[in-house]
Amino acid sequence: MGILQQQTLASAVGCTGIGLHSGDPVKMTLRPARPGSGIVFRRLDAGAEVPARWDHAIDASLATVLSNGEGIRIGTIEHLMAALAGCEVDNAVIELDGPEVPIMDGSAAPFVRLIERAGVEVQDAARRAIKVVKPVSVDEGEASVALLPDHGFAMSFEIDFDNPLIRQQDLQLVFEPGTFETELSRARSFCLFDDLDRMRASGLARGGSLENAIVVRGTRILNTDGLRFADEFVRHKLLDAFGDLYLAGGPIVGQFVGTRSGHALTRRLLATLFADPDAWCETTIAEPAGIEAVAWPEARRAVAA
Repeated sequence: MGILQQQTLASAVGCTGIGLHSGDPVKMTLRPARPGSGIVFRRLDAGAEVPARWDHAIDASLATVLSNGEGIRIGTIEHLMAALAGCEVDNAVIELDGPEVPIMDGSAAPFVRLIERAGVEVQDAARRAIKVVKPVSVDEGEASVALLPDHGFAMSFEIDFDNPLIRQQDLQLVFEPGTFETELSRARSFCLFDDLDRMRASGLARGGSLENAIVVRGTRILNTDGLRFADEFVRHKLLDAFGDLYLAGGPIVGQFVGTRSGHALTRRLLATLFADPDAWCETTIAEPAGIEAVAWPEARRAVAA
């Protein structure tokens, strides 16, 4: 986190695509916004705005969804939020003509390219950050998530799928300038072929295809271009969590530890953090600090305790 001042987009930029779950076409435009306004989604078709904050996130399956509390929703925001966080964009208005962010190729990379095309503009206001002061955690069955104090930002994630190709994967990253773009941004959404009929019967993944998701059938990757990383599955889970954490309203100063978790637990983790005023404090980024090495086994033991 080397940027000291808030940033917005230098110009408007847009794209078109389809919604992963709705299957409907959607047009999206990213616009500059004033200092301190944060990330705001604007539904042009509904004449409503919804702030991209944890307290506007609602229960949803296989995606992060925002609501204004009056029936207006914006779905599948996680990859775009990850790109905005990774590019250190603090303030922007995201205009949509439908209820879902376009899925693009299933990763955050197309959104990173959009932001790079628009450029970023430094604003006359200090960057706001959320510093984790004491550990907080949420668990459900074998899944768990935690935020722990740290001097910079780091993430650890472990997955374990009952699939002979995916199986168990884990990854730890300490974030420095460029880490998100090189290590996470290109990792795509994935699903098991055997789950497709069930998801579509539930009204999900209607826009899903081999163009926007990795599909695994047994020990085979059905996508002709294969994987972008040998461990692309766990990298995408980290990407999702990275985007969801930006709903805190700014970058996190601390470390995230996730095990077999998803969007719902990350949303609950943020709610748990902000429910305890002794667990966090608001700060500004005072200097481009070096990030201390993280003792990952000790961190996981702390979560387990």
